[in-house]
Amino acid sequence: MRISELAERSGVPLPTVKYYLREGLLMPGVATSATSATYDDTHLRRLALVRALAAQGLPLEKIKTVVDLVDHPRDDLFTELGRAIAALPPYVGDPAGPDFPRARRLLERLGQMYDPRFAAVAQLEHALAALEAGGLRMGDRRTDTYGRHVLAIAEVDLELLPTHSREATVEAAVLGTALYEPVLTAMRRLAHQHLAARMFGNGEPAAPGGEPDRPDQQEQQ
Repeated sequence: MRISELAERSGVPLPTVKYYLREGLLMPGVATSATSATYDDTHLRRLALVRALAAQGLPLEKIKTVVDLVDHPRDDLFTELGRAIAALPPYVGDPAGPDFPRARRLLERLGQMYDPRFAAVAQLEHALAALEAGGLRMGDRRTDTYGRHVLAIAEVDLELLPTHSREATVEAAVLGTALYEPVLTAMRRLAHQHLAARMFGNGEPAAPGGEPDRPDQQEQQ
């Protein structure tokens, strides 16, 4: 397809597609002349990846990091996935920094590996520190329950990763992490609502104003 069709099919404005080409976020097409090229479904997938990451608020340099890892893998897949995840928010500084005692204690309790070079360890440390600053803590029951269920989620995520190529695996891992995490957050909040309605309300759906639509309130109106 020509670049105009690529823009139309992807939903990305033509000037933006050209910008992504100039910045190296989109791989070049196959040249058909000195001034034109053709593009295929690979370019559509790449535009979808870039667009999805941009929609999650990733700055351009972080998107470039992900794209470079997908296009030019340098190490084993485990290391590449770690680097790709490090490009995703939240950003908490250099993950290869000092020891992270809160994160280490939590991971040791769960029997999980502790590697301070992995970006999510620094993210966990900062999250636990924020809990403490707010007067909260991760007790053993919460730690064990969260850990058990999050591990089960992670197992499903990894089992469903495509494995036919390293590019596809890294791309799916990064895109899945960026896009499934908001789904998990929303589902957790909705589960809270569902249980709270049973515990504190009458178990009926909330009215449009946000409060339970109780029969006694209807009768008084």
